[in-house]
Formats: sequence, structure tokens, C-alpha cells
Amino acid sequence: MRWRIAILISAAIAISYLDRQTLPVAIQAISKDIPLNNRQFSALQSAFLFAYALMYAGGGRLVDLLGTRRAFTAIMVFWSLACASHALATGFFMLAVTRFLLGMGEGGGFPAASRAVSECFRAEERATAMGIINAGTAVGAVAAPPLIAAVLGFTNWRWIFVLTGAIGLAWSVWWIFSYGDPSLTSGRKDISSADPGAPIPWLQLIRVPEIWGLVSAKFLSDAAWFFLLFWLPKYLYDARGFDIKGVGALAWIPSAAAGAGCLLGGGFSSFLLRRGLPIGVARKVALGLSAAVMPFIVLVPHVGVPSAIALFCLGYFGQQSWSTLVMVLPVDLFPARAVGSVAGLVGFGGAMGGILFGELVGYLLDHNFGYGTVFDIAGALHVAAFLIILVAVPVLLPVAERRKLSWG
Repeated sequence: MRWRIAILISAAIAISYLDRQTLPVAIQAISKDIPLNNRQFSALQSAFLFAYALMYAGGGRLVDLLGTRRAFTAIMVFWSLACASHALATGFFMLAVTRFLLGMGEGGGFPAASRAVSECFRAEERATAMGIINAGTAVGAVAAPPLIAAVLGFTNWRWIFVLTGAIGLAWSVWWIFSYGDPSLTSGRKDISSADPGAPIPWLQLIRVPEIWGLVSAKFLSDAAWFFLLFWLPKYLYDARGFDIKGVGALAWIPSAAAGAGCLLGGGFSSFLLRRGLPIGVARKVALGLSAAVMPFIVLVPHVGVPSAIALFCLGYFGQQSWSTLVMVLPVDLFPARAVGSVAGLVGFGGAMGGILFGELVGYLLDHNFGYGTVFDIAGALHVAAFLIILVAVPVLLPVAERRKLSWG
């Protein structure tokens, strides 16, 4: 049953990535009705990410307060309606508002996923489970380009948002009837259907150095990730001369590589654990290998289209292998009643990195610095993030045990 729950949550994450990719992939069609320059395109992504950052933290708290089942239901219904509301936009301001609302809804998705993993899976299974869940990012991103190109082939861009919103509402019904008592789902003796205790106050959590290390690492790595995710279609339009059919034909390929990264990164860490390696070694070896492939993306502007797509594939693979492992660290370090809040704070850092770097990208491109400069910066961020984790989390043991904290 617990693996069915992982697949169910993976489907939710797939829908979230389908929803957030609708605007970047359909931007050429949208721009015919609502003209947008690079700075405005960045501003739309920032509107999404700012709300996403706030609700990543707030949504994590909501999950700890309401529980996984009720909170995830509310989160999905809200973001599905927000996605559908894009169809009503008639100008830049309305697009920005609907983008902000979508970010508010989607911000709670990954904290809810982390909480579910904490409730349902043992330590040696968590990275694999998170890999399955995180693979949903690839499914949604793979589906977006060809699906949107197909919809645009027989109707206008507004129906794309209506369709994706309806898919999310359908998932909500599926979720309500599927997610039950975690103690029955997992068979774990350390899980009870009773309330695990009140959430740990944020003021106590933010005093823990490990949290600041994870937040800082996520800030850097997600800055690169949101650039790759949101700007790939626009890069193909602007720098490579693609049309919507060309983007639909090729832009899904890196996302497929991202799915492989989710599964292999989490699976490799779980494999090392089963081989008897300490959990800190199993996690950090996999994290280090993931970070090591990211600098290759600096070559993207200097090679032909086939090689550029291959490098995007490598970058997407490394990033999502990295992301799977970073998302499981709060589960390894903190008790279940704090996982949603910690995951929310970490995600807040990542979204803020995406905002600041996205604004920088828009500024650089509109001031003739070119994509080469942007890729040079993005290629260094994961390596820096890995070094921060090595310093901030020298030993991967439960924080309460290591620091003798009473709330553990």
C-alpha cells in the first residue's frame, strides 16, 4: 500500500509540473494576445516563485497542523482552480495575479510529500520513495510540451489552463479515497494513528544550524533549476529559432532524463544503505555525484542543437537526482511532527533563489550579456551548494539526538 501512496503523490507532483510549465511552453502563443518582454517574463516567474516560497514554508506548517490527507486535498484544489484562472487573463497584470495564486497552491505540495514519506517509509526506503515521488516532476514536464503543442493545434492557449486545472481536481477525488491511516499503510510499529504531537515552533527550528545549511544549499541549487526549467522553451525560441512544434518535439527530452535522475539518485542512495554504508555516506556520495555533473551545462551555448539537448539532459538528470536526496534530508534529520515545517523552510530558500536568479537572468538578457553568461553562473551553483551541506551537516544523525534537544 505504501508504494501505491508514493505513486499517487508522484501523480500530484506531475500535475504540479504540468501546471507550472503551461505558461513557459505556451509563451509564444500567449504573447500574440499579451505581448511580453524578457523582464516581464521573469516577473511572471517571480510572481509564481514568491508565492511558492511563502507557501512552501506556510504550506509545510499547514501540513503539520492539519495532517497529510486533509492538507494535501486543500492544497491541490486551490492550485487547480488557480491554474484554470489563467484562462481569464487579458493582460500582464492578470497573468501575474494568476501566477501568484498558482504559486500559493503549489507551495504546499512537496512539504506534504515529505510528511507522507516520513509517515509511511523506513529509513532505507525513504530515498527510493522520494525518488518515485520526485519523478513526477519529470512526468509533468515531459507531458507539457507535446500536450500543449497538440492543444494549440486545434484551439487557443486559454483551454490549456482549463484542461490542466480539471486534471488536478480529478486527482483530489482520487486522493481523498486513497490515503488512509499511515500505521496501516506502512506497517511500521513506530507510527501511530494518534496525533504525533504539536508541531515544533518555528522559533525553535530556526535555531538549528543544519536547517540554515539546507536552506542555503537549496537557495543555490534551485536558482539553477528554475532557470533550466522555466527558460528552456524560451531559450529554444530565442537562441535556436524554434517554433512551438519544434519545442513540443524536443523540450520534453531533458525532462525524461530528469525522471531517470529522480529514480537513480534515490535508488543509488538506498542501495548504498542496504550494502551497509552509514546513512551519511550513502546520502553524501549520491549528492556529490549529482552535483559533479552540473558544471557541464556551461557548454550549452557553444555547441549545436543535438549536443545542447544532450547537455540539458545531463543537467536535468543531475539536478533531479540532487533534489531527491536534498528533500529526504529533513526526513532523516527531524521527527515526523517537524518534517513539514522543515521541508517548507528549505523549499522557501529554494524558491527565493529561483526568484533572485530569474530576475538576474531577465536583466542580463535584456542588457545584451547573452545566455553564455547565464549558463556560466548556473553551472557553478550546485557545487557550491554541496560544499555548504558538507560543512553544515558534518554528521547525518537525527538533530535531536546529536544536539540533545528535548523536542525530538
